[in-house]
Amino acid sequence: MYLAACIEWLFAAEHPSFPDRIHAAKAAGLTAVEFHLWRDKPLAAVRRALDETGVRLASMVVEPRRSLIDPAQHEEFLAAVRDSLRAAKEASAPALVVASGFTRPDVSRQEQHDIAVGILKQAAALAEQAGILLLLEPLNTRVEHPGMFLDSTAEGLDMVEEVGSPNLRLLYDMYHSTVMGEDPAQVLAGRFHLVGHIQVADVPGRHQPGNGTVDWPRYVGVLRDLGYAGAVGLEYKPEGPTLETLATARAALGL
Repeated sequence: MYLAACIEWLFAAEHPSFPDRIHAAKAAGLTAVEFHLWRDKPLAAVRRALDETGVRLASMVVEPRRSLIDPAQHEEFLAAVRDSLRAAKEASAPALVVASGFTRPDVSRQEQHDIAVGILKQAAALAEQAGILLLLEPLNTRVEHPGMFLDSTAEGLDMVEEVGSPNLRLLYDMYHSTVMGEDPAQVLAGRFHLVGHIQVADVPGRHQPGNGTVDWPRYVGVLRDLGYAGAVGLEYKPEGPTLETLATARAALGL
């Protein structure tokens, strides 16, 4: 396992320039970064900074964000996937993140689930052609994302399994999962092959690991036991100077 700094938030207070955050991550001993939306980022400069430092880009987000469960938005969603796949190639990002969109209260949950699986099959086919991984992310509905359809790791894994594409995997965000009352050992048991990326932040507050109540030695132990060897995205809001929060996070995670 290795750490990937979410430079949407990490190093932001110290470095307004996005490429400078990549150099700062390198100077801090990190080998990977990730960020959220890409259309407001200088992708050519990002790619140069990655090339100059040797830092890898772990992921960015499909945009504009559109609903998986509302067929009226599917054409725009697929257009966003196509544009984002091209941007991912430009920025050298191996993975793109998608979320479900908000629940439609007038439609049954099973129907919404089936609609999402159908459009994800089309998006995954595009990702297969491009050689990029799509990451489906469940988001918590208790704090930041009330009304979001997909807030369950188990259902997200069901969707990935039903799509059946090697280019669709689950993004398991330990923060969102913990907020929803899930336990990683339980929700990932027997299904970890469907997970493509991990992100972390502490609870409560979404700050650096070691700042809250999560038992990080146990959580990281679960990942080790499951054989995870990929990036662990530090997608937290630093409470304090970034380098100080990194020291806290590294100590808590043991990475």
